[in-house]
Amino acid sequence: MSKTYRVRTEVEAILDRLDEGDPVPSERDLAARFEVARETVRQALRELLVQGRIRRQGRGTVVSRPKMVQPLSLRSYTEGAISLGRKPGRILVAWADVPADEATARALGVGPGVPVMHLERVLLADGEKVGLESTFMPLDRFGSLRASYDPTTSLYAAVRASGVKFGSATERIETVLPTPREAALLECTTALPMILLHRRTVDVDEEPIERVRSLYRGDRMAFETHLRE
Repeated sequence: MSKTYRVRTEVEAILDRLDEGDPVPSERDLAARFEVARETVRQALRELLVQGRIRRQGRGTVVSRPKMVQPLSLRSYTEGAISLGRKPGRILVAWADVPADEATARALGVGPGVPVMHLERVLLADGEKVGLESTFMPLDRFGSLRASYDPTTSLYAAVRASGVKFGSATERIETVLPTPREAALLECTTALPMILLHRRTVDVDEEPIERVRSLYRGDRMAFETHLRE
């Protein structure tokens, strides 16, 4: 058994006896308690940070609430968060018409360089920044949303209200590290693992609705789905 694994296991036992928001003993105290180097403690705490068991607060570290586990479905982020008893929110980063690159053009059924609507927002859960969502939509079909849609609310609800019925989506999931810009927007370091979701959504007539790139903090979010034969 490695020293780091032993220390992490011991610290997890300490966390189990604490409540959310309680301070975690300092690296110095833990190193003395377990008679190991501070770097060993630091590595164990890094692993617990990625797992979402602890979080940084000011200059210290506190016990974190469990990760928010979102179902992989055609529900919006808002619907998923509410179902888990969390308060969803969004901060608008950018909303503009941009020329479609080749991948976006293929996904949305338009020609390369054709203007499409781009909406970028930071996702919140109980006021905490947990994700960054970048959505591309056909401008000729959804450009009218600019006059009525509040970008801090559910986009899926607005699309449904316009009369569009969601049909299906193809989604790919991978792990990445954030760019400096993404890390700044999510208030984390570039060393924090992220969950990246790519989604292409169509309506019941197979007409494209969106191409989405969603980046989630690996220490705050997890995803699940129900499988059966």
